[in-house]
Amino acid sequence: MAGITSTGIDVATIVTQLVAAEKATPQKAIDTQRSAVTTQLSAIGSLKSSLSALRDALAGLKSGAAFGARTATSSNTAVFTATAGSGAASGRYDIEVVNIAQAQKSASAAYASSSAVVGTGTLSVSVGGTTMDLTIGSNNNTLAGIRDAINRASDNPGVNATIVNGSDGARLVLTSRETGVEKAFSLSASGGDGGLDTLVSGFSSLTTASDALVRVDGFDVTSASNVVTTAIDGVTLNLASSRPGETLALDVGTDGAAMKTSLEAFVTAYNNFVTLNKQLTSFDATTNRKGALIGDSTLRSISSTLSRMVGGNEYGSGAEGALASLSQVGLQLQVDGKLKLDGAAFDRALQAGPERVSALFTGANGVGTLLTGKLDDYLRSDGVFATRTENLTQRNRQLDASQDRLDARMLTVEARLRTQYTALDSLLASFNSTSAFLTQQLESLNKSS
Repeated sequence: MAGITSTGIDVATIVTQLVAAEKATPQKAIDTQRSAVTTQLSAIGSLKSSLSALRDALAGLKSGAAFGARTATSSNTAVFTATAGSGAASGRYDIEVVNIAQAQKSASAAYASSSAVVGTGTLSVSVGGTTMDLTIGSNNNTLAGIRDAINRASDNPGVNATIVNGSDGARLVLTSRETGVEKAFSLSASGGDGGLDTLVSGFSSLTTASDALVRVDGFDVTSASNVVTTAIDGVTLNLASSRPGETLALDVGTDGAAMKTSLEAFVTAYNNFVTLNKQLTSFDATTNRKGALIGDSTLRSISSTLSRMVGGNEYGSGAEGALASLSQVGLQLQVDGKLKLDGAAFDRALQAGPERVSALFTGANGVGTLLTGKLDDYLRSDGVFATRTENLTQRNRQLDASQDRLDARMLTVEARLRTQYTALDSLLASFNSTSAFLTQQLESLNKSS
């Protein structure tokens, strides 16, 4: 568009300013509404994430997994350690590690070096019922060549080979990859120049393959591995050294620390929701700033429901001695609406009956079950958040349509104004031309006079 015309009218600037002035008010209305929708969408997303995190924190409490945690303590960790799963029964066990499992290790006679020629033929290595036959020829008949042939064999039944260089020479050392009698190996040689026979006959035992033998409350348990999982249901023993004749203690008990950690995770998730709720419904009289969901009935209902459920006292089975409220396990509602865990009170409840603490959360009428059910209602694909999000998204689409209509109307206004001001400019140019002509004629008449 051209700038200032010969008449002095800047048509482009005038039209731009008039269009902007006419568009300002409806554009502000659209922008204000879009900002509100965007803010609410963000707030709904944050609220949904907070409640999802709360549900996740409840998962272990609802399922009972958090209350199945067990500790396993050895009286001498240099001899054995232990871990216990949720199925382990609490109690004390007498443990005697008579023997630990070992892998067989054997060494050949000494050779001048790893490059010393041993011989050719077939070297057979057997582990259990599996045998591998290695063809040793002129290309791999050294000590190092035999080592590499064993280690690289795709059908190796479970033996590692290495070379140890001692003061008396190099020795081929073979070690079973697994402990236990069944993983012991044997060697044989056949054919060739007889050098492999000499190698095999020169092997001596460094460590004999053996099974572990552990005595639990007087009963013998054998294992090919030092990780014993069959001795006590739900308990894994990790044997470190043998102490025949010495009886040690293994204590299996409830893991109160792990349970407390699960409860603290729930407390944190609930308190995060409370904090977010206050932010979304806040009002600052000084700055006149409002929370994104201030006065929102949905959030008010959710907050009220969760607070009532957390502070309720009608949970559990209803049986005599059953726990009925979170306060009975040390979870107290504070004046600010947040939860606080009294560790000492929880410990007392756990000592009085861990099964009662578990039932408070896991039963059909337990806190975990009912609260998770309510959260599931809120978070399901057709729940309140999905509905609110869809409504706000639809409102955004309506604002897009309003913006398109406004932009189209402003294009029409701009074209009309440009036409009008261009015509005005032409008219003024005509007036100026006529004025100049008349002025010229008058000047000519004056000169003639």
